[in-house]
Amino acid sequence: MTSISSSTKSIILTLVAVSSIVAATFVEPIPQDLQYHLFADQRSFSNIPNTLNVVSNLFFALVGIAGLFHLCVRRSLVIVRPLFPAYVLFFAALVAIAPGSAYYHWNPDNQSLAWDRLPMTLVFMSFFTIIIGERLSLRVAKIIFLPLLMVGLWSIVYWYQSELSGYGDLRPYALVQYLPMLLIPLILLIFKARFSSDRAIWWFCGFYLIAKGFEVLDHQIFDFLAIISGHSLKHLVASFACLIYLGYLQYRTALDPES
Repeated sequence: MTSISSSTKSIILTLVAVSSIVAATFVEPIPQDLQYHLFADQRSFSNIPNTLNVVSNLFFALVGIAGLFHLCVRRSLVIVRPLFPAYVLFFAALVAIAPGSAYYHWNPDNQSLAWDRLPMTLVFMSFFTIIIGERLSLRVAKIIFLPLLMVGLWSIVYWYQSELSGYGDLRPYALVQYLPMLLIPLILLIFKARFSSDRAIWWFCGFYLIAKGFEVLDHQIFDFLAIISGHSLKHLVASFACLIYLGYLQYRTALDPES
């Protein structure tokens, strides 16, 4: 698809995004399934409830701290400098996922789940901004960065308020989480790479999908393995995906001298 003009590629992305958003409006409001809070592994050790689901979040913090150290202290990551705030937010939000998700798994309910999802939306939106800036348009990325963050945060507030109002609506949050995962592979396919080793982004996305699969199969995996649940594995695999992305930022080289 490299022979297609940039404007046509942008139109394709816009159509996919708009079509997805419009399609979501035709779906009935989706309340939070309260069964989601009933995780397979409810074992407690050292007075920590749901221990493995709580402590497995530590790896997000470790990757986030390592990313901030290499980005802000050692300055060893190969980045697009105008997108520096997006890279910082990506790793800072990873750090925030650890206490947010640990708090949720300590006492799973809708209220604590909101604190779990807030930092995740920041990860989604900052990563999406970075991909847009590195592949599609730096100008567009700089323009939409703050609006994307606001939309992400609003999706959590809207969902939580809708639950309190008695009808529950996860549709905006679902778009925030899944629409970038639909658009990012499309961007990777139709826009020229500016850095080497961009296969790592595919690995990042692939491991994220595997992590979501572990989340869905939480009980089945725990029944089969007995020692660890699908949700704990989700945390480990998702944090490993972020580690892959950190390594990619550290070892890639610019293919475009202007990068």
